[in-house]
Amino acid sequence: MKDTVAANVGKFNDPDRTATGKPRAKVALSDPQTLWFNTGTLCNIACLNCYIESSPENDSLVYITADEVTNYLDQLEARNWGVSEIGFTGGEPFMNPQMIDMTRRCLERGYQVLILTNAMRPMMRPATRAGLEALHAEYPDHLTMRISLDHWSRTNHDAERGIGTFDKTLEGMRWLRDAGLRMTVAGRSMWGEAETDARAGFAQVFETEGFAIDAADPAQCVLFPEMDMTVEVPEITTACWGILNKSPRDVMCSSSRMVVKRKGAATPSVVACTLLPYDPQFDMGETLEQAEAPVPLNHPHCAKFCVLGGASCSA
Repeated sequence: MKDTVAANVGKFNDPDRTATGKPRAKVALSDPQTLWFNTGTLCNIACLNCYIESSPENDSLVYITADEVTNYLDQLEARNWGVSEIGFTGGEPFMNPQMIDMTRRCLERGYQVLILTNAMRPMMRPATRAGLEALHAEYPDHLTMRISLDHWSRTNHDAERGIGTFDKTLEGMRWLRDAGLRMTVAGRSMWGEAETDARAGFAQVFETEGFAIDAADPAQCVLFPEMDMTVEVPEITTACWGILNKSPRDVMCSSSRMVVKRKGAATPSVVACTLLPYDPQFDMGETLEQAEAPVPLNHPHCAKFCVLGGASCSA
């Protein structure tokens, strides 16, 4: 946090005004498309630069339950958001013992379900694989697994996620391929290579492995910009939309919210963004009705990742 303050001294303090006194940009929930659930911050690995600090020890966000998910599905219908997709992220979602049940409840309601996973041991447990096969058989066109494959090379991927993780992830992807489940990939653009070169590298891996993933399609092979909190970024004012030729509707918080359950909390709450589960200013309350309020872009991630980077966690 000290590095963040040093890089962006005086910035991102006031939800209404920038450091120069200009009106801060805010984003309305104009077209809800995805409701995310954080399944818990526990993960089977500890990545070098995990934005949510997931690890085998971090339980800051505890396991959400299937009944709590159902409560929010009921709220979605009551509020008539028109959401088409339910996303699950972590931590590693398949460490949550109710992951298959939660997925089923969403599929039964007719939603598309997107699960972000590293495709390693938690997903590869026999009971989990059996559950995924059953869900795929019942809902073959409604379930997608987005695999965290940080780079197309073993060297760079393992440098971020740990020695041997590249091979273990590919093992999981091969099982998904053979089981017929739909896959996409999430990588990172942190190695100084051109996007065309990165996509060419991923395309070679996908072709070699027989993965039905189009590396040229940003929806199937997502390359996230790195979220370096030590880098200075500009604040986004209301005038920036015209200057950048962008719309508030392009930003992730115009189309999604995420449900989290904090350690020690009696109930889950809704946050504005999948990237900011810990920042209290982005906690919008316990209900979806409360979460319909506009979101001030009062964080470096809002500028670098969403407005300037153009990234989105949804499919």
